[in-house]
Formats: sequence, C-alpha cells, structure tokens
Amino acid sequence: MSEDADLFVSSDAAATGPSFAARLWQLADERGDEPAISFDGETLAFAEMVGHANAMAKHYLSVGAKTGDFITVAEPNSHENLISTAACWLMGAVPQPVSARLPASELAAIIELADPAVVVGAEAADDAGARASVRRGTRLPPDLDRLDDVISPAWKAPTSGGSTGRPKLIVSGDPSVYLDTLRDRAELFGSAVGETMVMPGPLYHNGPFIWAWQHLLLGGHLQLLGRFDAEATMAAVQETQATSIYMVPTMMQRIWKLPDDVRGTYDLSSLRRLWHLAEPCPAWLKHAWIDWLGPDVIWELYGGTEGQAATVLSGHEWLQHEGSVGRTTGGEIKICDDDGNELPPGETGEVWMRAVGRDTPTYHYIGAEAEQRDGWECLGDIGWMDADGFLYLADRRTDMILVGGANVYPAEIEAAINQHPAVRSSAVIGLPDDDKGSVVHAIVDAPEDQGGIESSELATFLADHLVIYKIPRSFEFVDEPLRDDAGKVRRSALRAERVASS
Repeated sequence: MSEDADLFVSSDAAATGPSFAARLWQLADERGDEPAISFDGETLAFAEMVGHANAMAKHYLSVGAKTGDFITVAEPNSHENLISTAACWLMGAVPQPVSARLPASELAAIIELADPAVVVGAEAADDAGARASVRRGTRLPPDLDRLDDVISPAWKAPTSGGSTGRPKLIVSGDPSVYLDTLRDRAELFGSAVGETMVMPGPLYHNGPFIWAWQHLLLGGHLQLLGRFDAEATMAAVQETQATSIYMVPTMMQRIWKLPDDVRGTYDLSSLRRLWHLAEPCPAWLKHAWIDWLGPDVIWELYGGTEGQAATVLSGHEWLQHEGSVGRTTGGEIKICDDDGNELPPGETGEVWMRAVGRDTPTYHYIGAEAEQRDGWECLGDIGWMDADGFLYLADRRTDMILVGGANVYPAEIEAAINQHPAVRSSAVIGLPDDDKGSVVHAIVDAPEDQGGIESSELATFLADHLVIYKIPRSFEFVDEPLRDDAGKVRRSALRAERVASS
C-alpha cells in the first residue's frame, strides 16, 4: 500500500494565504499561553514553541542555510523535532524529516541526495557528510525578535525507500502557505482550536508529520508520544479528552489484542475522529473498531505522499462497501491493465492517479523517476473499482507472489494470520521453488510469553480463512514486531535475507 496521502492533495500551489511563518507568529500572538505540544510530561505553549523555533531558525542562518535549502531533521519524536521543523519555515528552508535511528550508511545516502544545509539531531552528522549539524536534543533559549516573513518553496520533503530500499526524496509541490482550505478540513479531521490530538506515530513518516502539523497550525494541542504503546495511547486519549487520533492498523491490532479487562479500563468516548491509513486494515479488525467506537468515528484515507490523488472513507461507507478504501476526493484514479488500458469495474489491475485543478505538479522526486503514462502516474498498488466508484486494494505490485500461475497477495494472508490471538504481527513473502516458481512463506511474530503457536496449529487455523494454495508452505517464528510504528514492513528485504541464507 502506498505511503500516507498528502492532505493537501488538491491544493493549488499558486493559491495565496499567509506563510506558515506568519501563521506561527499569529498563533504565538493569539494563543501564546495556550498549550501547543505536550510530550514526556512537559507542555510548551504556542509562544514558547515559536520562540524556541525562531532561535533555531537564526542558528540555521548563522551556519549558512538559505531560503530553499533542505534541512534534514533526524530528531526522534520530541519537542525538539517539532521546534526544528517550525524553524525551517520561519527562515524559508524545506524540512526533510528522517528516522532518528537510521544507520550511518543510510543517513549518508540521504544526505548525498538532499545536500542539506544542516542536519539536526543526527548523532554522527559530521561523519555522514553534513555541511553543518545540530546535536540531538538541542533547544535554544526562546527568541521573539522576528525574522522577515518568508515562504519555503516546498513545505516538506520526506524520504521513502519504497520497495527498492534505495532512498528518494519526495519534495512537495506546494510552498509553506497556510491556505483557508486547511481550516475547512479541520472538522473532517476532528480538529478544532484548543482541542487535543493524540499522535503515537513517528513524525518522520508523512502521515504523522501532516496530521501533527495540520492540528498545530490550526491552533490545536498536540499530545505527542515517544513511541506507540497500546495502553499509553489509550491513557493519553482519556487523560486529555482528545477529539482525534492518528493510527495505523498495526496500532489498532495491538490495542484490540489487549485483554478485555485492560482495554475496557480506558474511556475513548471523547474521540470524534480516528483516522487510520498507511497499510491495509483487515476486515475483521475494522469491524471490531466500528463496533467499539461507532462508524461516525472510524475514518480511512488512502493515497501517496506524492499527493496526486486520494480516497476517503467513513465507517458508514465502509459498512456498505466492505474492504474499500473509499472514493476519490482529490485528483483522479483509474485501474489499468499492463498495457495501460482502463479496466471496467470489478477487474483487478494497476492503480493509476493524476492531479487535477492545478498548474504545478504535486511533487517531484530526487533520486528516482516517476512511473508515468500520458499524465497519469502509478505508485505500484494493485486494486479494483466497484460500480459506485469505490476503490479496493489487493497489494503492492512488487510484493505479489506468483504461485503456480496464480496471483497471491501477501496482505490477504497476513490479515488472516493476524486474526489468531497468539499472533502480534506477520509478514508474508515468496521464496523460490523449482516446481511452482514461488511458494508462500510466513514470518510470524508470536511471542512465547504470550502463548506462542505451532506451525500445524496455525495452518489448521488458516484453512478456515484461506483457499489451500494461499496457505503458507512454511512458517518462521520470531519474537520481535515485523512492522514499525508507522505500519511499514519491507518484504523485499526480508525475502532477500532468506534467499541469501538458503
């Protein structure tokens, strides 16, 4: 499934509005003493957040950063992560978020692509080839002496390794301009001035980055978690009476698999919106959450960081179109065969997208080339449309397994495996086979301290959920999660490791 969609998918880059910098100062003036960011027991008010960011912006300028430069932000979830990002907009740079846990070789590859003016938060930034660096966790004293207003030419440039494992930058086609459409979307996303959003996702991923900043720039309070923990997330919602939360199905599953007497301890009734995205949500899990919190609360969004198009789906719509990810709300989407011919409803093919209503591209890559055809682009997803225009996803094209001539989609098998109460997560890959071309192999995270499971028991369980040729030929049990807190798993890397060791 594609990366988290850009909420600004249909925005017009030529549209006018205040800069993000001006909006941040407006929040400092109007909501100065109101809470902006709470993390690890400390709350920063809007004036404090902007003051710290302004001081950091001046530091960026002092070490040679200029308008339009990339600034790589490698801070973990923290006040400093958000301060460092806001500092980019205050002096006109482009924030380029990356994981704080990147190996030095991967960080070096990204720095080579981006050539950032500054790397913030990387413990070995100098070794990785950065021109200038800021030590992790640095917070400068607040400075309220304002810089001149400026607009960053791109408001973000997240990184994606995709299925290839080679990094690329996805540079937004939109500048750091706060459009009125952001306010218009606030109610849809469960945000309101002064209300709280809980963010358990890692800010270096596009979805958490967008959701967090959409809420902060509106004037809402962000309750940020250092990492996802099932009970801590529910406790944060209850304690702050949060009205919205960003999640991925991996998080939803970990919460749902808590004992009933633990999960039932927490009150999530304040939530108006729970948005999930970034990976497929199994039907059984979606039903469970809709039954728990109600169809008004559970919403889904699908699209790409590239922002050409997106779909949105309410819980009510999902109950009428089970398994769908929604209808197109920005841009256009169609399903095509391998030759580029558009397919009729019900037939499975590649998902193609294009932006509409704008004169400039929604993004550009650094380090990769887009797959394009006549103005349409494909991000590698496979799916189909129903007669009502609702999109359904099968899997990523690169992850599909061909078994004896039949297409097998890992996401379907993983959804079945993950229903077993002893399973915490799973990843399904294809391994070479002389007879069938490939066979299905399942890597299963089923910790012994949570009961564990045997191969034969799991195969018997899957026989009630999958046709026989989709049941894995082999199982491998591990005791660490296979997806990160953003719901991402690199099946190609898992496959390569096992093929190399066979």
